[in-house]
Amino acid sequence: MGLLQNFDTDLMTRSRKAVQEPPRYTCMLHNDHFTTREFVVYVLVTVFQLSETAAQKKMMEVHRQGKGSVGNYAYDIARTKAMLTEKLAKENEYPLKCTVEPI
Repeated sequence: MGLLQNFDTDLMTRSRKAVQEPPRYTCMLHNDHFTTREFVVYVLVTVFQLSETAAQKKMMEVHRQGKGSVGNYAYDIARTKAMLTEKLAKENEYPLKCTVEPI
């Protein structure tokens, strides 16, 4: 019985460790003179799950500014989305680039 009592006390006195959020990274889409606007919107809708309207706005932002953030994620997710973006671009013969940058 004493063993069980010590076990309960140990559980109650143990402090919880703070759970730390993983560092965030942003996916940056880079404008070029060859990738069509329609394809960029397609990527934003399919890879980054933006609505059609939000994708159109983001595409124009990237077009005007040269590059733009299309989402903030944990590193593994950001890297996967960037790789998928570039894979789709390559399959469709576009030079579209997506980089991952720390926030």
